[in-house]
Amino acid sequence: MFELHYWPTPNGHKVTMFLEEAQLEYRIVPVNIGAGDQFKPDFLKIAPNNRMPALVDPAPAESGEPTSVFESGAILLYLAEKTGQFLSADLRDRTVTLEWLFWQMGGLGPMAGQNHHFSQYAPEKIPYAIDRYQRETARLYRVLNQQLADREYIAGAYSIADMACYPWIVPHEKQGQNLADFPHLQRWFTQIQQRPGVVRAYAQAEPFSQPPVMTEESRKILFGQ
Repeated sequence: MFELHYWPTPNGHKVTMFLEEAQLEYRIVPVNIGAGDQFKPDFLKIAPNNRMPALVDPAPAESGEPTSVFESGAILLYLAEKTGQFLSADLRDRTVTLEWLFWQMGGLGPMAGQNHHFSQYAPEKIPYAIDRYQRETARLYRVLNQQLADREYIAGAYSIADMACYPWIVPHEKQGQNLADFPHLQRWFTQIQQRPGVVRAYAQAEPFSQPPVMTEESRKILFGQ
């Protein structure tokens, strides 16, 4: 059984989406990032960048000792390669999937994350920063909208690229985006939202989803490292 060190953020949801879609057995180990659990020594052993999620596989394919994986994109790739699911063996199709996985990791996630920070969490509302990251988020939405213009899913078939991107589109309203402005993206979003595996994945978040009270101490833990 996989051990998932998790908190209900977009990066956390990516991994529960895969685990639920593939119907794999796992247990959740909560990592309360507002309380500083990500800095505990045991967690840092498997996630040296003090970011969740992290995955522990007690039975790696090559046998031997349990193996751990940190970084959500690396976890998706690990699970896809281990199970043979949601990543094509065809080199061309596989490359397209990985392009969009890395696009999310290097673009959509970081830019939307900065968008969230300056519009939702920053103690001082800086118009330049808010505008800059909302505009960049909109640009990335347009890129993804164009990719989806002639295909059902990002890389053709449903894949880890969709699992990586979807959770970062869920908070589109907080990002200052209107999905109606991106019709192909909106169609894709609605389709994924209704998948039973995705519904189950987001249900896993419910015990941990009570919005925290943002105190000065929790702000320092999250943003003042």
